[in-house]
Amino acid sequence: MALPRHSVLAAGVAAVLCFALSARADEPAKAAKKVSKSGIPYLSDDQVGPPDLVAAIKSRRPGSRLLNLDRMLLHSPNYAKGWNGMFAAIRNQLSLPGKLRELAIMQIGVLNKADYEWVQHEGEFLKAGGTREQLDALRNGAATGGGDTKLFDDAERATIALTQEMTQKIDVSPATMKRVRALLPDAQVVELVGTIAGYNMVSRFVVATGVEVEEPLPPEAGARR
Repeated sequence: MALPRHSVLAAGVAAVLCFALSARADEPAKAAKKVSKSGIPYLSDDQVGPPDLVAAIKSRRPGSRLLNLDRMLLHSPNYAKGWNGMFAAIRNQLSLPGKLRELAIMQIGVLNKADYEWVQHEGEFLKAGGTREQLDALRNGAATGGGDTKLFDDAERATIALTQEMTQKIDVSPATMKRVRALLPDAQVVELVGTIAGYNMVSRFVVATGVEVEEPLPPEAGARR
């Protein structure tokens, strides 16, 4: 027996309301995933801008996907623009060997307890010629004072020493600076100092703002920053 028309309409309205309430009940959980540990939200794709800046940032990212770091930085587009320009230069335009750059970054990640920085650059360090044994030494604190001569060469040990002094003491001893300058040309010394300073900024930024590691990318996507 067919139901009266008004009953059918009432049932339909009830179903729509039930679906809407169910969807709204899920909203807090979804929103929670978009907020960093500090409480500052990550901007969504429809919130970021301007488009030319977003495109420039994406061009440096694996899979052209914005990182959580970018979604935090883009709260201030002007700041994000300066950040992107500086780190694009550090990553792609310097004469400093990539392995020394990534070695300094990994050491900073450990010293400043910046897990996000470590995760983002672990693969880059390995691609630049680093080894798992070296990573283990850095992670376990076995690289204090420059590390084992069997694991790290002279330039690497000098880089570790400079990174540790700049990060923990601020002041660099004359002996350490002399040691670095004996192994690298002055242009690369300046670039190394600038890289260490820059990635100390990165670590302090991600720790303070509570930036979290993104969902894993497909295996074929490489890491860049």
